Amino acid sequence: MQTPARLHAYIESKSASNFTPDTTGMILIPAGTFMMGSDNEQASADEWPVHKVSVSAFYMDRTEVTNAQFKQFVDATGYVTLAERTPDWNELSKSLPPGTAKPHDSLLQAASLVFSLTQGPVSLLDFNQWWRWQPGANWKHPQGPGSNIIGKEHYPVVHISWFDAMAYCEWAGKRLPTEAEWEWAAKGGRDNNIYPWGNEHVNAGKPKANSWDGYFPYYNEQKDGYVRSSPVASYPSNGYGLHDMAGNVWEWCSDWYDATYYQSVANVQSNNPKGPEKSNDPQEPFSQKRSLRGGSFLCNDSYCSGYRVARRMKSTPDTGLEHTGFRCVKDLEQ
Repeated sequence: MQTPARLHAYIESKSASNFTPDTTGMILIPAGTFMMGSDNEQASADEWPVHKVSVSAFYMDRTEVTNAQFKQFVDATGYVTLAERTPDWNELSKSLPPGTAKPHDSLLQAASLVFSLTQGPVSLLDFNQWWRWQPGANWKHPQGPGSNIIGKEHYPVVHISWFDAMAYCEWAGKRLPTEAEWEWAAKGGRDNNIYPWGNEHVNAGKPKANSWDGYFPYYNEQKDGYVRSSPVASYPSNGYGLHDMAGNVWEWCSDWYDATYYQSVANVQSNNPKGPEKSNDPQEPFSQKRSLRGGSFLCNDSYCSGYRVARRMKSTPDTGLEHTGFRCVKDLEQ
């Protein structure tokens, strides 16, 4: 995907003026060594074996990137997100099985996936039951035409593809975290944490994150106060001062997704790993996937338990959904 000319010109102008990225709103995450992955009863096959990883110190955004922050980027550069663009069938077909028929032109329009409550229990193996392809849905209109982000300036920006997140990071002089950096930061200084806050179950005690309370995907008890996304920093931070490292919206990482990557690094200590060299998703072998972390307002133990620090998710980099956002990191010396 090409960088829009106005964004390219903006970045060049900053480079020419020795622009130094601002670390306001960021937390210094110390260097450390930890055991990455999980082997508890909730762990998925792509989370094990647990293996030793070391990461250098870095800065990380205290919260997910908000609508207000993303608007500053769009206003400065004129950037248009992928959800606002008409899909290119020639590009889209590359991630589909050979011979896939071209859909009707009415489906090839600017759109994104929006969550829709079901009328009752459904098979959790079929996500089409609760996702709706909504023309006109994008970061400015999270539920499609008729919705907006007025009064939601401090909510996380959503419907963001990996490419959109990368463009923002480049503009801000930052980057996306690696999976290793993300997991280390989410632990908040305690290597044995199952969750960013410790080991107390997500539904025990006071609300600790924005997740799905009740029966997914048809009944939400709203114990945490929200059915969909919530303002950033609505819940206590973890040990490093980071908010929403569990729930609210999934967060893009820089890595390719490989379901068997942990097996390839099981017997060595990895130092600042960047992830696999290419994508490998046996469930969809023709789709190139990038990794996401942290879970979302839709996560529930019956479905994905995505709020666990070791939980991995994947998606094609051109995909944005109503529960997909990001946060940035920055090297100490850049």
